[in-house]
Amino acid sequence: MKRLFQTLSLILALCSSTAFSMSRHTDIKEVRIGVLTGPSGIPMAKQMENASVGTADASYEVFAGAALLVPKLIKGEIDIGFLPPNMAAKLYNTNNKAVVMAGIAGNGMLYLITKDSSIKTLSDLRGKTVSVAGQGATPDYMLRYLLDAQGIGTDGNADGVALDFSIPNAEIAPALISGKIDYALVPEPFATVAQAKNADVKRALDIQELYNKKQNATDSYPMTLIVVNGQFAQEHADIVKAFLKSYKESAEWTKAHPEEAGQLVEKHSIGLAGSIAAKAIPNCAYTFAPATKGRSPVESLLSVFLHFNESSIGGTLPDDDFYFK
Repeated sequence: MKRLFQTLSLILALCSSTAFSMSRHTDIKEVRIGVLTGPSGIPMAKQMENASVGTADASYEVFAGAALLVPKLIKGEIDIGFLPPNMAAKLYNTNNKAVVMAGIAGNGMLYLITKDSSIKTLSDLRGKTVSVAGQGATPDYMLRYLLDAQGIGTDGNADGVALDFSIPNAEIAPALISGKIDYALVPEPFATVAQAKNADVKRALDIQELYNKKQNATDSYPMTLIVVNGQFAQEHADIVKAFLKSYKESAEWTKAHPEEAGQLVEKHSIGLAGSIAAKAIPNCAYTFAPATKGRSPVESLLSVFLHFNESSIGGTLPDDDFYFK
């Protein structure tokens, strides 16, 4: 009888410990969400109208760039945020799995814009200089990848394409309009801004279309990932799932209501005028795919980075634990 009592006591203690652990993992008062200014933040404007995510209160902090968001994600001062795929992979690989990928928030939205009506293919760029938004980022490696596939160099060869990174992203469209530069590879909303200000500016090349043809695929490459602090993802999976559901609904609403979404973007100071955001939304390729379904396109894109610069993603493709389940 004494032995039975001891066994029952042990079972009760284990059950109590498990219940406490479950309570600790789900009982959270606030989830802190980092929002990036610019196109990746647009769908979050609708989400920012919500004061809660699941059972937790929601607080939002807007960041002018991913580099400003990263330290707070690592330290756990922000629980959920948004990053380019290569940056998220590098954080995971080099910072002890500091962040995990919870989903894809946006696909490719890169365009070669110019006033030169003769540009119809990548080969038409031979001997020319293209201003690129973001050295070492997706626009840079995506253009290199597509040019390389056609045997077009970017090493200064007269028959190749010269890449110029000297102009800040926000100044590329004005430089093209003024005639300071002739060719630019930019993401949204910069292509929309340039066309809105000068009718002579054309979207000469759709990088997404070229990538899909090269990959023989129907899915574009991801530009933005939803990421979660690694420890938070382990301890509060229910809150992460609630956020993903809410984000998907917000993204779908944004695509269906660009004018209203633009007004919310301006209201929440996400870095764009409401009218520009509304015009850019149809070209921004907002989407949602959970991490498990998004793994294939993410790995395809990261393989491009890996080919050109291993350190850009931390030396290797992330392992299974990178993908939130």
